[in-house]
Amino acid sequence: MRILQDLTCNNPTIIRYHHFPLSFTLFNSPSSARTIIQTRWKKKPANTAQTRLHARTRDPKLDPLTAHFVRLSRILNLHRLVSARKRGPFVSLQLLSRWAPHVGLDTIPVGAFLRKYPHVFDVFTHPILRNVCFKFRQEFVELLKEENDVIRGLEFESVMRIKKILMMSVNGSIHLHALRLARKELGLPEDFRESIIQKYDHVFRMVNLEVVELVRGISYNSGPDDSDENERFIGVAEVEKWREKEYREKWLSEFEVKYAFPMNFPTGFKKEAGFKDKLRNWQRLNYVKPYEKKEVVRVRTCGGVERYEKRAVAIIHELLCLTVEKMVDVQHLVHFRKDLGIEVNLRELVLKHPGIFYMSTKGDTQMVFLREAYSKGCLVEPNPIYDVRRKMLDLILLGPRCTRRLRTEWEVSNQGQDVICTESRRKVSDEEQDISCIERQGEAKDGDFVIPILEDFADCSHQNGHQ
Repeated sequence: MRILQDLTCNNPTIIRYHHFPLSFTLFNSPSSARTIIQTRWKKKPANTAQTRLHARTRDPKLDPLTAHFVRLSRILNLHRLVSARKRGPFVSLQLLSRWAPHVGLDTIPVGAFLRKYPHVFDVFTHPILRNVCFKFRQEFVELLKEENDVIRGLEFESVMRIKKILMMSVNGSIHLHALRLARKELGLPEDFRESIIQKYDHVFRMVNLEVVELVRGISYNSGPDDSDENERFIGVAEVEKWREKEYREKWLSEFEVKYAFPMNFPTGFKKEAGFKDKLRNWQRLNYVKPYEKKEVVRVRTCGGVERYEKRAVAIIHELLCLTVEKMVDVQHLVHFRKDLGIEVNLRELVLKHPGIFYMSTKGDTQMVFLREAYSKGCLVEPNPIYDVRRKMLDLILLGPRCTRRLRTEWEVSNQGQDVICTESRRKVSDEEQDISCIERQGEAKDGDFVIPILEDFADCSHQNGHQ
């Protein structure tokens, strides 16, 4: 009340200091009356994973690549459903419309999706049922078989990938569902549980139906068959090899590159004031490496938060290096958090380091790329599995373009359909002629007894007429 009396008073008075929830600014008006202007404190913008995701610098090379790989994954899921059918290698469009939610074709009609990729799908009319069906072209099927053969041939590399993931884990064990979800990214065969884990029982051991661990007492220098030619040290991260190369070729000090990571910022990235100093201090910060277990860094210890986050960055960096295309879906990466001991928000950690990782949201998915592994939208060091998948992607990128090979296939198929139609018509006409002949023969056989009676009657009538 006292404050209100002071404010409503005409004579100028001094307002005593009180604890207001909002700040008041008083200005003297020409009429010697006070005006009260209420100013609110502006809140600082929240620095979360969602805000970083919207404010990140886009990469015009990696975003289209994500959209293309999403299309390829949809086609591969569709092939998996089609190949599981026992009736034949083709499916009708009515049945495909039921499969659309499981494949990821909710936003586009199935007919338009098939017409967009004539180099992958062959749409035709069933000769008997007369409904529209489709099947995969032979060239795409051969590429799938080639990919399967390449993965089977790289069995040693698959064993090394699983072993390295187990070595990075906290307890030396990992759940199989995490490996099963990231099977395509890691280049593992579809039956990796039987063909790799159970086959190399001297390296891996099944704790239960869904957990696998390393056999105690194995040497990290030995391969799956313990031969001399396959012996090599696998407990070295890929970033450590890069550090050694930088130290030897660029003559940098060991203090600068001992714990550093390769940085590759996107074009147009804005660096704020003090960003270089923070980055330099973070690069020099020591941490426990992914394959080391001699020290346990806890988040709540003094200075352990940054070291813990840097170890998590190193684990994600090494896991991306183990993938075929140096990228992985965030939803698949989340399933490794508990086994690898990453107790932080993965999206926030990835977006916090734009020079090492890049998160793309094209195609209704979130893909994490390793920046140093890509240049101009292509992998710097390709591998056989990546080459085969790139050929599949080239067929998809052709779109509805009518190439010479596709034109010749259409001509051959049309000629074959014409031949089949003429043969079927000939068969139908021959069958109709045979049926008509049989019916005529049957009618003659049934009326044979009528003919002599009529003949006798005609003879009698002819004789009576002459008489």
